Amino acid sequence: MAVTAALSVSAQSQAAEPLQSLVPVPVSVQARSGVTHTLTAATKIYTAPAARDVGAFLAGVLRPSTGYALPVSDAVGTPADGISLLLSGAPGSVGDQGYQLDVATSAIVVRANTSEGLFAGVQTLRQLLPAAVESATTQPGPWTVPGALIVDHPRFSYRGAMLDVARHFHPVASVKRYIDQLALYKINYFHLHLSDDQGWRIVIDSWPRLATYGGSTQVGGGSGGYYTKAQYSEIVQYAAARKITVIPEIDMPGHTNAAQASYAELNCNGQAPPLRTDIEVGYSSLCVGKDITYQFIDDVVREIAALTPGPYFHIGGDEAHATSDADYQAFMNRALPIVKKYGKTVLGWHEFVKTTTDTTAVPQYWGTTTSNATVQAAAARGNKVIMSPANKAYLDMKYNSSTPLGLSWAGYIEVQTAYDWNPGTHLSGVPESAVRGVEAPLWTETIVTSRDIEFMAFPRLSAIAELGWSPWSTHNWDQFKVRLGAQAPRWATMGINFYRSAQVPWDTGGPQPGPCSQPAWERTKIYTGGNVVSHNGHKWTAQWWTQGEEPGTTGQWGVWRDGGVC
Repeated sequence: MAVTAALSVSAQSQAAEPLQSLVPVPVSVQARSGVTHTLTAATKIYTAPAARDVGAFLAGVLRPSTGYALPVSDAVGTPADGISLLLSGAPGSVGDQGYQLDVATSAIVVRANTSEGLFAGVQTLRQLLPAAVESATTQPGPWTVPGALIVDHPRFSYRGAMLDVARHFHPVASVKRYIDQLALYKINYFHLHLSDDQGWRIVIDSWPRLATYGGSTQVGGGSGGYYTKAQYSEIVQYAAARKITVIPEIDMPGHTNAAQASYAELNCNGQAPPLRTDIEVGYSSLCVGKDITYQFIDDVVREIAALTPGPYFHIGGDEAHATSDADYQAFMNRALPIVKKYGKTVLGWHEFVKTTTDTTAVPQYWGTTTSNATVQAAAARGNKVIMSPANKAYLDMKYNSSTPLGLSWAGYIEVQTAYDWNPGTHLSGVPESAVRGVEAPLWTETIVTSRDIEFMAFPRLSAIAELGWSPWSTHNWDQFKVRLGAQAPRWATMGINFYRSAQVPWDTGGPQPGPCSQPAWERTKIYTGGNVVSHNGHKWTAQWWTQGEEPGTTGQWGVWRDGGVC
């Protein structure tokens, strides 16, 4: 059955049936009625020799929970049993990042043209297994996968997430944990924001005070921190094992107070400003007229590029309010060639692209409007755009007025807001053919721990991931929210501290909610204090007069009080 037909079943059976609960939703799902495949203690994993690492990753996921040995060996032909990961026989339509997943009674076979495609297929396979498969301890099973033929490939080649480690430093273990979570939803680029006004987070041998002094604090005045080169390489390698490419960002010419505080010569007046632990922006600028500025940039780019196998280097370029337009142009005229000199493609926040006609440069759109002349002109020239509109994709925006973390300058972003926009048509004059992909940034002015990261990223990261992967023809909020709700047991097993949005009918792992006896909420109807309605499987009580305000969208201080599931 086509995926749209597969998703047209009732909410309860969607949540219960793995094939109807996949995020991102695949291009094509054909269920095999009455067919299942069950993993056993005798199950083996077979791989194409060039994909042994993907097999090892899959075994690493499955062994703790199943308790099975799951040996990994090279495939000969098409094995008749176990799980096979093969670099042959995939349909041409899957391209470089897609896959075909074939689940039969006797065997599971994943086919792709690249190891990246096989890895994507493995993530889908994980979601077809019970949520307990994500457990770190042995569980009873059974480990049954529904019979199906899935053919799948991404809408956009670039599906990214950004973590700001400058405002609050996040240690290697926290970064790895987030990378693991990104991999589950087929994110393939990890943008690491390594420097800002409040902190410098990576060792630069030729400028050692950047890390030791510029990295010594963080927002709120904490002790900060930084990565050694070995630790940064560890992050890069860990991501690469999950088919995720790391993109380092060194913001310039603004957002540079930590660097300027570390080295007085980077300031036009030769005086180092104090370190900053507030969250103000737009006041700092490297000294555009000094040659030492460009020696500094050359050294930083050279040392980080040498540790970064991926193609991109992000130069920031946003909110340079302390830099005149003429100086900004002059700065980019000298800085952009340095990035190219060290073999990297320039990526930056969209402001920078007004300074260059180089069509390989990649602007990342972060604005809150649906038109931008600079980006439109770049798209017309042939530049490919990454879409990260702050009022849709920024994971640090509050869900609603009562969210304990986050900011709200770009507005509140509930799950439906994060999902209901089209990257291919969002910005006027920027057609889908000019969009390289999407990215969900997470700035950390208020984000201190892994639990904070998870609370702001989940469930919205999954919404952005689906926008990047799934065909627009499958886009449907009412179906997505049920599939998303079915992720809850998996996240609970993994210990992910997700936000339980009232917009989503979360699968609690127990019996599904029954039918609501209360009348359904109507947008046009007037309600007064004490009125009770049903909406999204919950019963809600109005606390005062309201009309048009949807239950579950404004948090605990809103009009509606959540009375729980029906």
